[in-house]
Amino acid sequence: MRDPFHEGERELQALAGSLEQSDVLGSRGMREAMPDQQREFFARLPFVLVGSTGDGGQPHASLLAGPPGFLSSPDPRHLVVAARPHAADPLAGVLRPGAALGVLGIEPHTRRRNRLNGFVSEVTAAGFAIEAQQSFGNCPKYIQARRASWVTGAHESAGAARRMARLDPVATRMIAAADTFYIASAYPAEPGDATPAHGVDVSHRGGKPGFVRIDRSADADVLTVPDFSGNGLFNTLGNLALHPRAGLLFIDYERGDLLHVATDAQIIRDGRELESFAGAERLLALRVREALLVERALSLHWTESELSPFLLETGAWSER
Repeated sequence: MRDPFHEGERELQALAGSLEQSDVLGSRGMREAMPDQQREFFARLPFVLVGSTGDGGQPHASLLAGPPGFLSSPDPRHLVVAARPHAADPLAGVLRPGAALGVLGIEPHTRRRNRLNGFVSEVTAAGFAIEAQQSFGNCPKYIQARRASWVTGAHESAGAARRMARLDPVATRMIAAADTFYIASAYPAEPGDATPAHGVDVSHRGGKPGFVRIDRSADADVLTVPDFSGNGLFNTLGNLALHPRAGLLFIDYERGDLLHVATDAQIIRDGRELESFAGAERLLALRVREALLVERALSLHWTESELSPFLLETGAWSER
């Protein structure tokens, strides 16, 4: 495989002193096809996260669910998804052959996750297939241990979809209570210039409930999130350094609601705010462009969460 990292990732790796570590992880763990254990892992999941890009290169994070087996891998280069997004979901408007997608398979109760980035190779009435370009595992840090189970017919059709330019009270409560969200980012390629480092990525972010701070002004809502130490690859932040837009996804685990938030992103590397949050190596300031709430979108039952032990040494915004 050619160098799996682009200049944004390399810059942040250099600043963090993780270039050598990233080279080792990249050479050992980043593949152009899925190993058997990863294919088997996807096949037992009841949900999957999908990152995509819409108009103007805006990334979006989406969640698709089904009974275990709705994800399958007929060969190491392809993942088949037997599910389609809600009509209002950002993914629905871009799901066509050739579209770049990022995939995150995550099993929260075992704190295991795997990533797959690639392109749509086929779209059918039942779902779509993805051809792999990058396949790699991720560390289990900051994942809250909650089990998801498919419940047949729990939400046979999603409820209302509500768009908003500013966060309404329901969206605000979801974000303020969150201990987890998912973030999509992208490094778009010019036509004919695609490399393994280009494409879309979707990743997990976890923290103590309340780790996403909401600040309001007359002009915008801004979400500020601590960035903790991870695997040192900087896939998400590297994308944001070059293409500073992100798509967030929050889940209401009791109601099954999904909240999509399109944002402009800024990486904060120093300052009093960063110093005040124990464990944070950087901050992400995410200015809300628009949001979409889809009610009762998921046919999943979730158990209560058990916070990651890695969060014990992290702070909280209330400690400022």
